[in-house]
Amino acid sequence: MNNDEIKAALTSKSRSAKLERRGKIISFLCIALIVIAVFAIFAFVAVRGIATFVGTKVTLWNFLSKTAWAPGTTDASGVPKLGALPMITGSFGVTLLSALLATPFAIGAAVYMTEISPKWGEKILQPVIDLLVGIPSVVYGFIGLSVVVPFIRNTFGGTGFGILAGTFVLFVMILPTVTSMTISALKAVPRRYREASLALGATRWQTIYKVVLRSATPGILTGIVFGMARAFGEALAVQMVIGNAALMPKNLISPASTLTSVLTSGIGNTVMGSLENNALWTLALLLLLMSLAFNLLVRWIGNKGAMK
Repeated sequence: MNNDEIKAALTSKSRSAKLERRGKIISFLCIALIVIAVFAIFAFVAVRGIATFVGTKVTLWNFLSKTAWAPGTTDASGVPKLGALPMITGSFGVTLLSALLATPFAIGAAVYMTEISPKWGEKILQPVIDLLVGIPSVVYGFIGLSVVVPFIRNTFGGTGFGILAGTFVLFVMILPTVTSMTISALKAVPRRYREASLALGATRWQTIYKVVLRSATPGILTGIVFGMARAFGEALAVQMVIGNAALMPKNLISPASTLTSVLTSGIGNTVMGSLENNALWTLALLLLLMSLAFNLLVRWIGNKGAMK
């Protein structure tokens, strides 16, 4: 073998190097495809949503603050009745109330499974959590329509449809998410923290409350935010029990609506490009921006937890 052949053999890429380079290219293309798809979806929804305010008398402030939602009609001054405040109020109402209701149950179940009875607790509750995760949304909505709505009607009066019914349904739906992420956060707390607390004379409950829960706070908050994101974007189950009335809710048991319920019930009854259709796309844009806000909040909580 002469010098040129030796040089060529040493400088040529091996088969493993070629495979590695090919794998990097494929990975990059997959990531680029995901990024392009996300930006394309955001751009499409944004263009359609912003079209509501282009060449019309509808302003962003009126859209967000007015309470009359009657696409296709106008008020005395000729401004289309496209006030999204009732749907925004309904969405935030069921989201916040379901999160407030689910958080204590989720933390209690997680503490029982990880701190009080780790073996038996996990054997009993983990299958229940997995079962709740796998139930379709329409089943939750049907149960809410058959059980929750009549219960509220017989207990508090009214029709039974409203924010309270949506809260109960979403509470059951987001409970597995918050519970699972809380369990992961509690298990991530180092064992030496518990041992050090007990060695200093703290009781079991003092250790759980003062040490474990406080150390796991960023992870617990992340789980709560994920649950809120799930509740905010849920459509079918909420639509079946909230009443679908585009009115400002007077109380928790009066029929109301959410952004998702109005979208799902109205998108098939409008013509693409019309003002009514564009208004629905504006609601979709609000949902997309809220999803982005929830994700940014999760990242902020994670960064704050990592800094501690």
